[in-house]
Amino acid sequence: MNELSLKSQHIVLPHAVAETHLAGETHVLLKFDGTEKKLLLAPATNAHFKQQHKASLHMLKEKNLKGDKSVSIQEIVIDHDIDDQDRIIAFSVHEGFIKIDL
Repeated sequence: MNELSLKSQHIVLPHAVAETHLAGETHVLLKFDGTEKKLLLAPATNAHFKQQHKASLHMLKEKNLKGDKSVSIQEIVIDHDIDDQDRIIAFSVHEGFIKIDL
């Protein structure tokens, strides 16, 4: 399974995605683009992304024993009136970050 999901106001990243793009990270950077309704997610160690996007730091949690990870986006859901219904969400990978459709 190589797709992201929104579950209980958390982005769930399957092991394959997390390991490829966030290996060894305990925190991620998040930036919501309100005009496109996209969430940008990058490793916390990406200083260029943090500076360029003025992103905020969020904890990356272990979801299960399979190695899936999750990050809470509750603040973003509330602040930007995002549909918080559990669902599969589309994403694309760019150099240094993941762009998630909300």
